[in-house]
Amino acid sequence: MAQPLLFDLRGKRVYVAGHNGMAGSAIVRRLAAEGCEILTESRQTLDLTQQSDTERWLEQAKPDAVFLAAGHVGGIFANDTFPADFIADNLAIGLNVIRGAHKAGVKKLLALGSSCIYPKFAPQPMPEAALLTGPLEPTNEWYAVAKIAAIKLCEAYRKQHGADFISAMPTNLYGRGDNYHLQNSHVPAALIRRFHEGKLANAPTVTVWGTGKPRREFLCADDLADACVFLMKHYSDMQFLNVGTGEDVSIGDFAAEVASVVGYQGKIAFDTTRPDGPPQKLLDVSKIKALGWSPTIRLHDGLASAYADFLAGGGRSTH
Repeated sequence: MAQPLLFDLRGKRVYVAGHNGMAGSAIVRRLAAEGCEILTESRQTLDLTQQSDTERWLEQAKPDAVFLAAGHVGGIFANDTFPADFIADNLAIGLNVIRGAHKAGVKKLLALGSSCIYPKFAPQPMPEAALLTGPLEPTNEWYAVAKIAAIKLCEAYRKQHGADFISAMPTNLYGRGDNYHLQNSHVPAALIRRFHEGKLANAPTVTVWGTGKPRREFLCADDLADACVFLMKHYSDMQFLNVGTGEDVSIGDFAAEVASVVGYQGKIAFDTTRPDGPPQKLLDVSKIKALGWSPTIRLHDGLASAYADFLAGGGRSTH
């Protein structure tokens, strides 16, 4: 059943904060089909951690809608090593963009969060109601607290001012424009780089961190972008919504899939001295599916697209 159109993007000025990131760039690609004017600004000319600069830019640009996909992001190592940067920068970005959007009269805003907002031992699959029901995963709690704050900011502005601000919580992402930094990347990008380098070196073994047993859910960034545009047009409520596939895979099996896509034919070893993180992270996506949205990109196809982008130099921070 088709959902009613609550916000028409056609002819609107739409600001994508974080347009150079994996999620933001996917949203920009998706918006090309919506007949809107896409607004972007580089980090060099607009620092979203600076309140006055952010509010001034929003007031001058006067966007009708905002996708908040900007943030200080990284994998387990980066989160655990730079906790002050992760909480301070992401708190500032969330507050400045959301408060600034309200002051500038933005009609609709969608803030992107992360599945790390949920307790470490949340029920699986994790429903939206699991938020704040237990302690967070210690290695990324700093980032999680900032993302929870952004959710609550959207809820607060809706409650106090009637602002049409919504939030979406994606599962683990992969895709074009990912970060392939040796220490700061997420699992999919780290594995793509590791297996690619193993293939070039004819390495007999490539090592994957952890036991390979934890189960994770992976969503292509282009599917996330489609979900974000769908929610911007068809959803308006206090409740944030999970965005994922509703299916998970063990890290060991995921690594094998990446190796297959890359063409690495050696053995996969597991470094059990490295942290596993939570035993499972699977989102309950029943709410967004009930609205009529589901992902369409198969894991193998999405990884193939990401690897092609990596080979073409589309990734970031590859040192």
